[in-house]
Amino acid sequence: MTAAPVEDTTTGDASTAPAGAVREHVDRSWWDRYGDATVIWSSRLLLLVVVLVLWQVAAGRWVDDTFISRPTDIVARLGDWWRDGTLADNTWITVQEIVLGFVIGAAAGALGGYVLGAARQVYRVLDPFIMALYSIPKVALAPLFIVWIGIGMDMKVLLAAVTVFFLVFLNTAAAVREVDRGLVDAVRLMGGGRREIATKVILPASMAGFLTGLKVSVPYALIGAVIGELVASNRGLGYLINDSAAQFDTAGVFAALVVLSVIAGVLNLLVGLLDKRVNRWKPLD
Repeated sequence: MTAAPVEDTTTGDASTAPAGAVREHVDRSWWDRYGDATVIWSSRLLLLVVVLVLWQVAAGRWVDDTFISRPTDIVARLGDWWRDGTLADNTWITVQEIVLGFVIGAAAGALGGYVLGAARQVYRVLDPFIMALYSIPKVALAPLFIVWIGIGMDMKVLLAAVTVFFLVFLNTAAAVREVDRGLVDAVRLMGGGRREIATKVILPASMAGFLTGLKVSVPYALIGAVIGELVASNRGLGYLINDSAAQFDTAGVFAALVVLSVIAGVLNLLVGLLDKRVNRWKPLD
């Protein structure tokens, strides 16, 4: 087979390449790469601005600002809290509770999901008990945890961890149970043992379920920690919400909620980055 000349689009010269080969010169513009993301983020920013402007106009004119406050008042309250150290101190307490609870609950949930998901008969025996525990409102556990370990940070961490645990556990166990049995049998035919099956088949195949559990549990980690602070605490963003509400300070309540929303956004971003890094092998849609 003879080589066919192929014209180089960059120099105009002809080069030699195997017959049937196609050389494509791709010149993607900035808009092709980032245009879609730019439109999305611009639309989000525009929507946020419109909501804030309408809120500012409606407060005190169409709706009593005692109930909804004003964006400018919320910003002013955040500034006051920042200057006197209230915001930094209480936010740091809540962040510690959320992160520790999230990490502990996710680690325990993943480990339990992998172990029990692979032990099918054991999982079938324990399934009704697990679902019964999962169905208990987590706020109802707060008084019990207070009796066990007091009202310190440990109680909030435990409440957040329990909330995260079930979400990660159930998603991970479901992913493990749905692993293609054909892949497991193929590894066994090639001489692979339990270790190879666990690390080469079950772990990669169930990673999507684990990551889904992480994404879903991010807001619930905040809920667990803040519920603990609302029930019994003199520190943290939940305490600021309680204290502001007791004084009919709507701006203070909204200010604490804004900070919680920022924390949730950062955690979601970190989990999204982990998802992209772990799933780099997947084809793009």
